[in-house]
Amino acid sequence: MTQPRFDVLAIGNAIVDVIATCDDGFLAEHALDKGAMRLVDTAEAEALYANMGPGREVSGGSAANTCAGLAALGSRCAFIGQVANDQLGSVFAHDIRSSGIFYATAPREGEPPSARCLVLVTPDGQRTMNTFLGASQHLSAASIDPELVADAKVLYLEGYLWDPDAPRTAMQGAIECAREAGREVAFTLSDEFLLDRHGDDFRAMIGRGEIDILFANEGEAMALTGADDLEKAIEWLAPKLPVLVVTRSEKGALAIRGDERAEVPAEPVDKVVDTTGAGDSFAAGFLHGHVQGKSLKDCLTLGAVAAAEIISHYGARPEANLTELVRERLG
Repeated sequence: MTQPRFDVLAIGNAIVDVIATCDDGFLAEHALDKGAMRLVDTAEAEALYANMGPGREVSGGSAANTCAGLAALGSRCAFIGQVANDQLGSVFAHDIRSSGIFYATAPREGEPPSARCLVLVTPDGQRTMNTFLGASQHLSAASIDPELVADAKVLYLEGYLWDPDAPRTAMQGAIECAREAGREVAFTLSDEFLLDRHGDDFRAMIGRGEIDILFANEGEAMALTGADDLEKAIEWLAPKLPVLVVTRSEKGALAIRGDERAEVPAEPVDKVVDTTGAGDSFAAGFLHGHVQGKSLKDCLTLGAVAAAEIISHYGARPEANLTELVRERLG
């Protein structure tokens, strides 16, 4: 087997995070609940975007955030996600490429416009998020390049994108390509609400051996298995997966690979500012260690270090030098 060009190829929602400051009056004028996160439609997304003040526009989405963390750690990454042929689509493409991530998904013509998460930050630090999924939900099977899938050690799939039909079909095709090429498939469950609709799919995929690395938080693991405590969930999942990774917020994280089990505490932080993207960054750290052949405990520690950096500031992208943080922690 030839040496792949990329360490990780991720598939997920292509979302532009638009972050701007505002006062409480702006929230009241637009009937927005401070600190809440909600989905909005095309009309409301366009109107709110037009009325926001100057802001920062950064490529986002769960799997894209993981790619950004991986790239910051020195891994070679590629990303597949759908944008529209519009201004924010161009912002997403430029921003993710400028992070050193290979991105070649062709923009989609016509409606809906590119996905965006409109984040309004009030002087007290509260973040009010309005998410429009738009074009990201229209990723087609034609966007999956089998050669690109075969050219990555690990295919990483974002659970959020399993919900709409077209991207789900695309990701199923990508799994087949990865299997044919002998590559590993990593999957993140993303959110408990997905398990109500797609838990049967995920359990079937695990049963068929289509997932090599499963990322879940404590609640997701229990919801997926129907267990009433974490250890029972692990007892059900671990024998069916080559690698199981479970994050537990302030209680740390654990991973199981065969007969080996490792656990690490959460990394200390002076103040938890914003937990957005913590799971994405944890996956980045773990996968970075995994593709380098590090021990299970070191992979978990890498994940914990990356997650701690993210929760120490606003935003889902690293601001400190992750490579230096890892070097200080692991030597």
